Amino acid sequence: MNFITDVVERFPSARPALLAIDAEGERRVWHFGELFAMSAGLSGALAARGVGRGDVVMTLMGSRVEWVLAMLACWRMGAVALPCNPQLRRGDLKLRVDATEPRICIGDEDLLGEMSDGVACLGLEELDRILDEDHRQEPPAEAVELGEDEPAVIIFTSGTTGEPRGAVYAQRYLAGQRLQAEHWFGAQQGDLAWCTAAPGWSKSTRNAFIAPWLRGAAAVIHDGRFDPEERWRLVEREGVSVLCQAPTEYRMLAKRAELGPAPALRRMVSAGEPLNPEVIRLFRERVGIPIHDGYGQTETGAITGMRPGDSDPAKDGSMGRPLPGVETRVVAGEDGDTESADGTGELQVRPATDPTFFSRYLGEEPFDGEWWRTGDRVRVDEDGYLWFEGRDDDIIVTAGYRVGPFEVESALVSHPAVAEAAAVAAPDPERGSVIRAIVVLREGEPSERLASELQDHVKSVTAPYKYPRIVEFAPELPKTPSGKIKRSELRGG
Repeated sequence: MNFITDVVERFPSARPALLAIDAEGERRVWHFGELFAMSAGLSGALAARGVGRGDVVMTLMGSRVEWVLAMLACWRMGAVALPCNPQLRRGDLKLRVDATEPRICIGDEDLLGEMSDGVACLGLEELDRILDEDHRQEPPAEAVELGEDEPAVIIFTSGTTGEPRGAVYAQRYLAGQRLQAEHWFGAQQGDLAWCTAAPGWSKSTRNAFIAPWLRGAAAVIHDGRFDPEERWRLVEREGVSVLCQAPTEYRMLAKRAELGPAPALRRMVSAGEPLNPEVIRLFRERVGIPIHDGYGQTETGAITGMRPGDSDPAKDGSMGRPLPGVETRVVAGEDGDTESADGTGELQVRPATDPTFFSRYLGEEPFDGEWWRTGDRVRVDEDGYLWFEGRDDDIIVTAGYRVGPFEVESALVSHPAVAEAAAVAAPDPERGSVIRAIVVLREGEPSERLASELQDHVKSVTAPYKYPRIVEFAPELPKTPSGKIKRSELRGG
């Protein structure tokens, strides 16, 4: 297999493949023929610099066409792409360099200054010269036939519970995206799809351009900072059909953008952490379509999702059903082997049925167990839809009750004064733990009266034992670069 010959080369050369918008708002449409030819030229330049099959090539830049070309050049010649988030700094990059020993790093000159000494670098100015047809170019590297288990990509986990680890994806991971592309992402031929995740995250690796192209759609990339009003203007102006964002971005759009029906928009999807049903309902009311949540991990890829056609408001907030063919189970007990009798417990997935399951962690042997333990607690309803309850280490046990933080957070966010909220355990001599809520306000000023009002509100919309006995206010919540709440820091607070 080879992604270039199997996917890119099969499109008509003049067919639009990519709409690239830079930080100043300048736009350019790239066609498949251009991307094929330029990535071939880049592969020759990489080969001339000593890059070969199996070598690691880092990228350190934003959502630019050069990032896409670098990924394609790697897959053409059998090199291993290591996209890095442009926000990473010297310590983060050193960890990745030490773990992967990259042959070269392609990136923005302003960012390459953070790279460790001894790593060969190729800046964007030199890259532009290499790709200029008026200059002498190296002959393209051969588009090699690759085995399905050969490495294609390395993505580092977010490191929310320890140091980031490099997850290696095999070549089959690229073609395996067809499953989620059809049954969750939902792009179709002729669509324009925009996954807003920056390079370096598993979601951007599979959905920035791979999933759209596998479904015959064109993709959008935008190399600019997130601004809610600008984001929605671009969706409307460019005729985006499929929008894939992080929950935090949807929340910020709900809070700060003038939302209304967008002429071409027909599907919105979200992944990264659960999206509050209140936000989904707001988009349903103002935009006219719901947001379809999905679930996966760096190691698993997408494994559940609200599928095209799933639009029952009663399911707003669900992480959907397992994708077709993917086997999951919900397990109770500490042994990790006893299936839950009441449908509540840890979610596990059978790797043999997951076409995008990772190959291995760097420096480790492949996972050889029958079931992969996600560490996430879920509930299965009578229709087979999964509902996220929290990480095993995030579950709050108070007076014998087990409470998922997301339940509390969703109740708090449904109050008009609340923009965001996080719930963690706080020690209590009588109850063992009580629920402590940290709240970011949308409007109003922090006060004891408002804290009491929020407690009463939670009691009114969910089981009373889930209300936070401690309510604190903060200007913002600590988050990972991918937008996940760092509950471990809040527990320490």
